[in-house]
Amino acid sequence: MTLRLDSLKPNKGARRRKLRKGRGIAAGQGASCGFGMRGQKSRSGRPTRPGFEGGQMPLYRRVPKLKHFPLVNPKFFTVLNVSALNELKAGSTVNLDSLVKDGVVTSPKHPLKVLGNGELKVKLTVQAAAFTASARSKIEAAGGSCEVLD
Repeated sequence: MTLRLDSLKPNKGARRRKLRKGRGIAAGQGASCGFGMRGQKSRSGRPTRPGFEGGQMPLYRRVPKLKHFPLVNPKFFTVLNVSALNELKAGSTVNLDSLVKDGVVTSPKHPLKVLGNGELKVKLTVQAAAFTASARSKIEAAGGSCEVLD
């Protein structure tokens, strides 16, 4: 027998009849239909939405306040340490385009962020989207300047 859409049917015993609640004591779920006698959950029409915790701040609103949840709109940067700037010519202006041209940065997908790892001995004007505090202090200590781009 070939399997076709018109020959499909569920396995024997896979589908059970719907319980008809409130249809007398002989039906097994008569009168209060298994919901007990009184209280909010025994009333007709589901009284609370799924996830409602009686007025307490529900779990789905509590959770993002805790640690280790991913940021919704994270910022991505092309990062570069101060030590990589030592190879550049003194007094030059450094930005993402010049770094790509000099071969210091190979894949500039995101805006430039300068990190403060290493030492800087060259005076440079650095243009980047962001600087760490240590990178800014090292560039300015070498006699250079930092310009933040938007």
